[in-house]
Amino acid sequence: MSETYTITTGTNHQRAAVSDWLWGLDRVSPKVRDDIVTAWVTTWASSTYERLEDMVFQPATPSYPLGHHVNEVTRAGVDLAQRAMADWGIPLDWDVMMSILILHDVDKPLLYTPTEYTRLYRELPHGVVGGMLLKELGFPHRVVSTVTTHATNAPFHTENPEAHVLHYADLFAADHALRSTGKVPFYLRK
Repeated sequence: MSETYTITTGTNHQRAAVSDWLWGLDRVSPKVRDDIVTAWVTTWASSTYERLEDMVFQPATPSYPLGHHVNEVTRAGVDLAQRAMADWGIPLDWDVMMSILILHDVDKPLLYTPTEYTRLYRELPHGVVGGMLLKELGFPHRVVSTVTTHATNAPFHTENPEAHVLHYADLFAADHALRSTGKVPFYLRK
């Protein structure tokens, strides 16, 4: 068990709320779906947020909900993964790919409030707490390592095709969040 979160399956209401909040759960096996929902219920229940809808993409963009970002990354990632399989002949395991896309920001509710960064944000880089949680929940190493190292400022990144797909889907969606809230998108930063 961690000091940062307590794994919980949550209530039926919490599980239903998370299931309704996330796009793409219908594309994974029932066991993986259950584990994805447990991961999100755990961070939600361990955070300061009372409602999923109040979770923010980052404090600099408080009007942009985390759920919009996660779902946009997932949709863009599905499109990119299908292109990678068709154009490059890369086989992808959909349970792994979808887990990575849906869970890539699972630690953000523990790192941010709507207006500020938490103490945990200053102690561990984004992705690390998510990776710890996913390891504890029994997700495959490929999911854990990709989520742990996906942040653009991570000192290194995994070299699997799923990480490549996540990187571009995440930046695509992050740039949308930044542009829609009047911030400079990554692709325009010097």
